[in-house]
Amino acid sequence: MNELQSAASSNQYLQELAEGWLPIREVARQTGVNAVTLRAWERRYGLIKPQRTAKGHRLYDQSHVKRINHILTWLNRGVAVGQVSQLLENREPEMVTEDNVWSEQRLQLQQAMLQLNEAQLDAVFNRMLALYPATTLLERLLMPLLETFAQHWQGQFGSHIEQVFFHSWLHSKLRSRIYHNNRQQHGQRLLMVNLCTQPMDPGLWLSAWLASSNQMLIDVFEWPVPLNELGLALDSMQPAALLLYASQSLDSSCLQRDLPRLASTSGLPLVLIGPAASIHAAELGDIPGLSLAVTPLDALTQLQGLQARDGQP
Repeated sequence: MNELQSAASSNQYLQELAEGWLPIREVARQTGVNAVTLRAWERRYGLIKPQRTAKGHRLYDQSHVKRINHILTWLNRGVAVGQVSQLLENREPEMVTEDNVWSEQRLQLQQAMLQLNEAQLDAVFNRMLALYPATTLLERLLMPLLETFAQHWQGQFGSHIEQVFFHSWLHSKLRSRIYHNNRQQHGQRLLMVNLCTQPMDPGLWLSAWLASSNQMLIDVFEWPVPLNELGLALDSMQPAALLLYASQSLDSSCLQRDLPRLASTSGLPLVLIGPAASIHAAELGDIPGLSLAVTPLDALTQLQGLQARDGQP
């Protein structure tokens, strides 16, 4: 393609954007489905058929966005992505029971964990990550799996080895995804701080990954930090919000002194995430500027609400 053709193609692309067509990055932002997954839905299943420019750029309109949200509705009901096309064509109104795909994938991950097989864990997770958005994977795959593991590990010989192995794998996997996402996105950053003694607590990293997968920049302090030292980090990093994760009950000094002081002096929205938010709901519910989120999905809802309140796209 010569320079004149290239310029004409670029001008056509800009004109189409001006007419309301959306690039794939904007569709990913609006729907929460990353570009890799959108391409997989198109290539493997024909679920979406975007317009193409002369240079091959994908362009979408609001009908595509509506269709993607319809796809997400079926996925959140437990339908396998391979079955969605038929459901969209037939527009069946009845509820569809959970497909065996989720139980099968959970079983494969459980077997890989029991065999301490990191390569198999990677293969299953990577395959599902390319086809499903993070919220669906969290609800249908990871949270049920962790509940199964928690029961399995109760009083089981060898459970400590299995737990360390799986948590180490999950920590490494999610941390690498957050690192990658942070370099693809722009905007205000969030800071997540661990208040637990366990740096690889799954809830911490699932919450951070879910926010990161929904177009949010996030930094994670995975080791516990004294709350009275956080001001140093806040001054340097200037985050838009501070997220505190705790899976255990908090001591009285934290509840009665440190958290209220941090909420009043930081000037930032604070979100306490994890089981501690449920344990101490009565004690912390009246602190101005502090929101409570028990699960990673609750935390995402709180953060999206903060974005909407601040007028962020």
